[in-house]
Amino acid sequence: MILREHPFLLALLIVFGLSFLVQVFYYLYYYLAPAIFKHPDSLPKNDPVSVIICARNEEENLRNFLPAVLEQDYPDFEVVVVNDCSEDDSYEVLGEYLKKYPNLKISNIIKDPKFTHNKKFAQFIGIKAAKNEILVFTDADCKPESEKWLSRIVSRFDSKIDFVLGYGGFFSKKGFLDKYIRYDCMTIAMQYLGMALKGMPYMGVGRNLAYRRSLFFDKKGFGTHAHLPSGDDDLFVNSNASGSNLAVEFRKESHTRSVEASDLSKFYKQKKRHLTTAIHYKLRDKVALISEPVSRVFFYFSFVILISNLFLWPLVLGVFVARLIGQVTVFALNQKKFNEPGLLQWAPIFDILSPFINAVLYAGSLREDTGKNKWK
Repeated sequence: MILREHPFLLALLIVFGLSFLVQVFYYLYYYLAPAIFKHPDSLPKNDPVSVIICARNEEENLRNFLPAVLEQDYPDFEVVVVNDCSEDDSYEVLGEYLKKYPNLKISNIIKDPKFTHNKKFAQFIGIKAAKNEILVFTDADCKPESEKWLSRIVSRFDSKIDFVLGYGGFFSKKGFLDKYIRYDCMTIAMQYLGMALKGMPYMGVGRNLAYRRSLFFDKKGFGTHAHLPSGDDDLFVNSNASGSNLAVEFRKESHTRSVEASDLSKFYKQKKRHLTTAIHYKLRDKVALISEPVSRVFFYFSFVILISNLFLWPLVLGVFVARLIGQVTVFALNQKKFNEPGLLQWAPIFDILSPFINAVLYAGSLREDTGKNKWK
């Protein structure tokens, strides 16, 4: 009887139930996958490797983090640093390291007011300069978590593997913004690594990514998205990776840590730039990526209305609590896997806020010109 008297609330209950089922699917199928994944045993590899780092005005970061890359415990590797039109003392820092490290190679791009370019051009110069088939990418503001980083990443290559996706987190700091940046980074990793493990790779992060040099040239480099300000990592993976030619590596020793945005304005600009690449994903991936946050909004929206009207509230509250327990459990398991302490208590709050934050950022990226030749 109560159902017939409240058709609107009944419709909301159906929306609530369906959005709950979508959430359960994503959490148990995709997001749980990295948490329970066991890396297969693999023999140590000694294939020659080229690490590529593009740097523009990164003097301090190069001084602080480049030695950790150059001193990796790996038998045969070079580090190609593309010094892209730097106006600070990056050249001098690299010159100092060039005397100390025989495995360092430098490619300088001289500033030309008649020719502006984005990071993909610098990346292309680095790939051209590299002499080895296996290319491992990271950024100038990144530091490997251990001296085994390179060996862990390379160990996942075999004759069938063209891509290896790693985990690139951020150095932890104090403050609310730090918590959100690290939460955002980790949940994106849960998504792209989880989907990759289920045979649907759609992106990687340039802070910790590897692929074959021959593949890059066979696929004509960055192709149709070369003009975009970002996408040197995610769009290349989205265009060329599949469930059969890709592996993942995210054991703690293989992580990298980066310097996060120092303030809200810089984070806003970074997120906007990265969100502009999403519209160029495959349709399948765009649908998969939008379905979860949309269902999440419907879930919370319908819950608030149903519970405020006390409509079948024991059932509604029970479903909400079940989803919360599942969410927190999966997040806690992944937090341990990605070595991201201190985020669990923030997860329920950010879970509500993040769809709206990303919607605002995405709308802003569509309204404003992000600058096709901006490097960062």
